[in-house]
Amino acid sequence: MQSILLSREEVGRRAKELYENSIRQQVEREENIGKMVIIDIETGEYAIDKTGLESARYLRNKNPLARLYGIRIGYKIAVSFSGFLERDSQ
Repeated sequence: MQSILLSREEVGRRAKELYENSIRQQVEREENIGKMVIIDIETGEYAIDKTGLESARYLRNKNPLARLYGIRIGYKIAVSFSGFLERDSQ
């Protein structure tokens, strides 16, 4: 199956839409705050772990051509080079 080329912006938009509409309610629990959720933007399937690496491997094993996007649960950004991550107010 040939996949359609998407821009980074479109991949991000789709992932954030999936997160806000269906995933956030399921994963934003105290024990998950700070963990990474990796989302397959085409299937809506997701997986969670501390760094996102195991989740990405898991989803890639299921679908080698998956388009994956990572979101840090409870934070506005996934990583910071300055050492400060701002919490999401929701």
